[in-house]
Amino acid sequence: MANSAGYKKGAPRNKTISIDETELSLLKERIVRLNDSVSIENVIDKTICGNTLEIFEFLPDHFVDLAFIDPPYNLTKNFNSMSFKEMDLDSYAEWLDTWMRKLPRILKKSASLYMCGDWRSSSAIFDVARKYFHVRNRITWEREKGRGAKANWKNCTEDIWFCTVSDDYTFNLEDVKIKRKVIAPYKDSARKPKDWTDDKEGQYRITHPSNIWTDITIPFWSMPENTVHPTQKPEKLLAKIILASSNLNDIVFDPFLGSGTTSVVARKLSRRFVGIEIDEYYCCLAEKRLALAEEDKSIQGYSGGIFWERNTQKNLAYYDKRKNNFDIGRLIDT
Repeated sequence: MANSAGYKKGAPRNKTISIDETELSLLKERIVRLNDSVSIENVIDKTICGNTLEIFEFLPDHFVDLAFIDPPYNLTKNFNSMSFKEMDLDSYAEWLDTWMRKLPRILKKSASLYMCGDWRSSSAIFDVARKYFHVRNRITWEREKGRGAKANWKNCTEDIWFCTVSDDYTFNLEDVKIKRKVIAPYKDSARKPKDWTDDKEGQYRITHPSNIWTDITIPFWSMPENTVHPTQKPEKLLAKIILASSNLNDIVFDPFLGSGTTSVVARKLSRRFVGIEIDEYYCCLAEKRLALAEEDKSIQGYSGGIFWERNTQKNLAYYDKRKNNFDIGRLIDT
């Protein structure tokens, strides 16, 4: 059995989110399409279907607190009804500039933005970004399922460039600390743990976040957040960025929304959002995920205000709508 995008229905344990024909017709009604300038009230918490370059012209000035941007990398790749073709690096940089130069108008002076790329595209992203923004850092995160190569090193990392509009920006350090296993559990002179905790989960230390992320799990078929989108980013990755660089009720913007991870995590973390995606089916996926997020606000690998290392057992926090708070649930493997 296949859905409207031609994807086959998975095995019973396959939790990949799909859409049947009845759902598709209903979800299409939730999508926004723009052909003229609008106020923020017209697009807040909406999925906009259309070409980002065209939609930019219709958006209001200086409404974005945080932008997460995951453009097509400089690779030939199909995205359902659309495709992107690899080009030389200079041409790719020119393409980046066509839309990056439009960002300052819609960003607040205190806004931050994060731009994704792989090793091929990352240098072009940096060169263009520094023309318009303050480049603060480069995050490198590990894709633990990187493809093997017979005559080269296996590629299993991607980059995220952290930029700001000005020197006035949000960074919530305490919200993005990580709970890490202690390898060498030192004790002080009184034989008490030094900078670590020995509790029912084991020996852990709460550490500051670095620009190397090794605790991210790529969505796969048995994870409830998984979709058919070929380059879907993990919810945990977005949670780190949204918690670090925005506050409650801030507006998070994604001009290449894909299957909606940015909007979904923004909703789970009580932020507002605006997303643009050119493919209608992916827009519908985003809307279905947003509906699911109303019932389950958990984020795999994050609970109790702490990010956990990958592949460690933990108590996953589930959201209790009646209490308007998180309750500790069952043990899972992150």
